[in-house]
Amino acid sequence: MDSVETLNSSPINAGTDGAGSGQILANVATISRTAVPPVFTHYNVAPVIDVFGNVDGRDLGGVLHDIQPLVNQANKDLPRGSFIVLRGQAETMHNSFVGLGVGLVMAIALIYLLLVVNFQSWLDPFIIITALPGALSGVVWALFLSQTTLSVPALMGAIMSMGVATANSVLVVSFARDNLRRGMEPIAAALDAGVSRIRPVLMTAAAMLIGMLPMSLGLGEGGEQNAPLGRAVIGGLFVATIATLLFVPVVFSFMHHKIAERKAADDAAAGALPIPNPTT
Repeated sequence: MDSVETLNSSPINAGTDGAGSGQILANVATISRTAVPPVFTHYNVAPVIDVFGNVDGRDLGGVLHDIQPLVNQANKDLPRGSFIVLRGQAETMHNSFVGLGVGLVMAIALIYLLLVVNFQSWLDPFIIITALPGALSGVVWALFLSQTTLSVPALMGAIMSMGVATANSVLVVSFARDNLRRGMEPIAAALDAGVSRIRPVLMTAAAMLIGMLPMSLGLGEGGEQNAPLGRAVIGGLFVATIATLLFVPVVFSFMHHKIAERKAADDAAAGALPIPNPTT
């Protein structure tokens, strides 16, 4: 049937015994054209209208940044009881970023608490994790210079770089603590620790950087998916190594110098107190 007229002229069987009644469809029914959705979908029981969008040549975050103002404007004109929700890859990306962000903060907190248990001190673990802001800033700079968007592999690379940066910082601070026990001044202990531990710190960082270099180039089929991880590790570890060898010893010497001054002042004050007369 190629037209509505042909359908209207179709004979129908209105009898229950199979005998024809001589009627056509136009005598018992009215056919009209209308527009209805071809597919009915539901989400959480509620009926929805899906509007699909494909991203081509741009990152998903940049597209969402442009779409969100349009969605906010459209929400103002919606009837009561209707709303617009961004789902699909946008929702998945948001949940992944939130989860990895929380994981990043929890990783720093767990590292600090583990170091507190190991060093039996609250100060030295704080000095150790002062290298982590350098690692995070290195990740940001590496992604910016390579024109790489922030993604789940990049955040995983940031967590990896923080682990290696913490290990190198522990090496320097542990050696500086040993120098303090030998009677060295805080400044001299920190300087000697930075100079003495420069070779193992550089060897550890260089091994990690060289290992991540092929991944950061994104060569081969599908290599661009893991390239942000390698770039994040390279940038974070490069800046964290500089912070470990330069910034961490400075913080160590400053903190322990203040503690030594306070202890000397307390000892002087205790020595200046009058000795009470013994009672009989």
